[in-house]
Amino acid sequence: MLHAWVARCVRLSIPLGIAALASGIQISAASADDVIKIGAPLPITGPLAPEAIKQQQGYNLWAEQANKAGGISVGGKKYKVEIVYTDYQSNTPRAVQATEQLITQNNVNFVFSPFGSGAAKAASTVSEKHKVPTLAATASSSQVYDQGYKYLFGTFTPNDTLTTPLTEMIKAKVPEVKKVAILARNDLFPLAIAQEMEKSAKANGLEVVYFEKYAIGTLDHSATLSSIKAQSPQWIFVTGYTNDLLLVRKQMIDQQMKAPVVSMIAGPAYQEFIDALGKGAENVSSAAWWHPAARYDGKDIFGSTANFVKLFKDKYNAEPDYAHASAALCGALFQIAIEKAGSIDRDKVRDELAKMDVVTFFGPVKFGANGQINSLDPPVFQIQGGKPVVLFPQAIKQGDLKIGLE
Repeated sequence: MLHAWVARCVRLSIPLGIAALASGIQISAASADDVIKIGAPLPITGPLAPEAIKQQQGYNLWAEQANKAGGISVGGKKYKVEIVYTDYQSNTPRAVQATEQLITQNNVNFVFSPFGSGAAKAASTVSEKHKVPTLAATASSSQVYDQGYKYLFGTFTPNDTLTTPLTEMIKAKVPEVKKVAILARNDLFPLAIAQEMEKSAKANGLEVVYFEKYAIGTLDHSATLSSIKAQSPQWIFVTGYTNDLLLVRKQMIDQQMKAPVVSMIAGPAYQEFIDALGKGAENVSSAAWWHPAARYDGKDIFGSTANFVKLFKDKYNAEPDYAHASAALCGALFQIAIEKAGSIDRDKVRDELAKMDVVTFFGPVKFGANGQINSLDPPVFQIQGGKPVVLFPQAIKQGDLKIGLE
C-alpha cells in the first residue's frame, strides 16, 4: 500500500514536470506587457514530489482566483498572473540553477522559493543577488533567515513554535513520559526541528536517551528502530518528509514498537499520510503552521478561512493542509504587496512586504526583521479517527490528547 501510494504520486507529477520544463504553466493568455510572472522552482519529480504537488495546487488556486477577479490591480491597470514552474528533481543544487534560470532567462518578476528550508536557503542567494522579492512557503528553520538578506520572506514561524507547545502539552498531560528518543532526517529542516525538540525536552526536564540522524534516501530503519526500542522511551519523535515518515511508521509497526506518545513532523498533517497508514496513523501527534479549523476573516483575495477551504475543496475535491494553504498565502501576499505598492517595481514590492501587517485567511501576517513571520501560533494536533484533531491553541481546539497507539 505504501509503495503504491508513492508510485502514484510520482506518476501524477511527471506530466506536470514535462509541461513545466517545456514552457512553464501559463495561467494567463494576456500580452506580455499585462502579465506579472512569478517563478516557482519545485521538486516536481523525485522523492519530494508529493510536497511539490501540494505547493503547486496552492499556487494555482491563488492564480486562478486572482485572474478570475480580472488580475492584480497596479496603479489602475489590471495585470494577469502567470506562474512559471521548473522541476529541479528533488536536488538542491538544481534548485539553485532553476532559480537563476527563472530570473535571468524566463524574466520572472518575483519568485516563490523552492520547497523546504535547505533548498530555500540555497536558492535565496540567487534571488538576493538579483534583488528579486522571494516568498518561501515551506521554510521554517532559523538558518534560512540568518543571512541578513532583504528580499527573502517566509510564511512559517520558527521551529520552536512547534516543538515548545507540543512538549509542554505532553509534560502536562502525560506525566509518565520521562525518556525521549529522537530520529531525524539529516537535512536542514528535519534536523533543525529535531534539535529544537531536544532543547524543548531538556528544558522541560525530560531525558533524551537517543538522538540520531538518518541519511536522505534511507530505505531501511530497522536497525535504528531496534536501538530505539532497547532504550524503552515513552516518547518517540521522528522528523522527515512524507515518504520518510511513512516508511519509518510502517517499520515501527512491523517491529511492534509502542510508546505512550509518538510524534512525527511533518507528514501527519497530510491526508495522504493517514490514507497510506490507516490505523497505523492513529494517535500520532504532530504540529503544523495552519489547520482548516482556524477561523480568520482576512483582507486577502480569499477572505475567510472557510472560503479558502471551500474553494480548495471545490477545485481539488480534498481538504487543504498547511502546505496548500501556505502556498496560496504566498500568492495572496504578493498580490497585497503589489497592489499597495501600485507598482511591480521589485524594491517597492519588497518594501511593502517588509512592513506588512495584515490579517489573512491563514492568520495574521507580520514579518520580523529577518523576514520570517512572527505573528502566528501554529496548531498542535493528533490523528484521531482518521483525521487531524487540533489540541492547541485553545481558540481552535477540537479535542484532547489521547495516549498510546492503536
